[in-house]
Amino acid sequence: MEMRKIDPKTTPTRDFHQYLLGAVAPRPIAFVSTVDENGNPNLAPYSFFNAFSSNPPILVFSSNRRVVDNTTKDTLANVQATKEVVVNVVNYNIVRQMAVTSVQFDSDISEFEKAGLTPIPSDLVKPFRVKESPAQMECVVKEILTLGEHGGAGHLIICEVVRMHIDESVLDERNRINPHKIDLMGRMGRAYYSRASGDAIYTIVQEVTQLTIGFDQLPASIKNSAVLTGNNLGQLAGLKKVPNKEEVLALKEVKEIQALLDSENAQNALHTYAKEILDADDSKRAEAARIVWLSEYI
Repeated sequence: MEMRKIDPKTTPTRDFHQYLLGAVAPRPIAFVSTVDENGNPNLAPYSFFNAFSSNPPILVFSSNRRVVDNTTKDTLANVQATKEVVVNVVNYNIVRQMAVTSVQFDSDISEFEKAGLTPIPSDLVKPFRVKESPAQMECVVKEILTLGEHGGAGHLIICEVVRMHIDESVLDERNRINPHKIDLMGRMGRAYYSRASGDAIYTIVQEVTQLTIGFDQLPASIKNSAVLTGNNLGQLAGLKKVPNKEEVLALKEVKEIQALLDSENAQNALHTYAKEILDADDSKRAEAARIVWLSEYI
């Protein structure tokens, strides 16, 4: 693999900006609602955004200086004036309307009206919530950190959530947000977006409170397998214990396994069979591990 070296100090900011956004992706989208000192609403999307604490509940987004002309955005001016925001999430149903709000309308123009979105009153802060968004977080601004004075420089807006609103229809039977129901969108580089639902979502169950065997405890024949992928090795490394030798050797009595052992390349045959199990059902890692470890005893 040949790696291209990119120096941010010598690469034009516009180009480095795209490299950065293409690599750090997908990013969640903060659909930020603010008002100016006169109560005029503003609505704009920001993908330099994430959650950084749950107690206290802290969100951070960055309103960057424009790369082209080094100007700042209305959101930043409003936040500096009022110290309040509403962060709305963006799902698939409103992503194209969200895109309209990224247009540089004059400050006296309502992006709610331009995008056909509905402003609704918040409980504790002045900015409006977006009715069509399935989750809305009312926030007070704790701090604004200015990172630079040139085009592309960010202003980190640190927000504390004081109230959250969630559409009941996106919750599951345990009152947790169902990712398929909320159907969130993520931002990537340039005009690319990602949709976090359907086949794009899968689970990774990994024990974190108990020690696992780790990659270093995998036998060389497994680590150097011509069949197993890095993800497969990660699944095996995440096991709590090495398979029991007696249980592994007992597989030789299984008719299906015997056929694999009799094949021209028994090790690859065992690894291929184990890979099929790992790829199909992560909960059967222990079963696949016994099959893989059997290759150590042939």
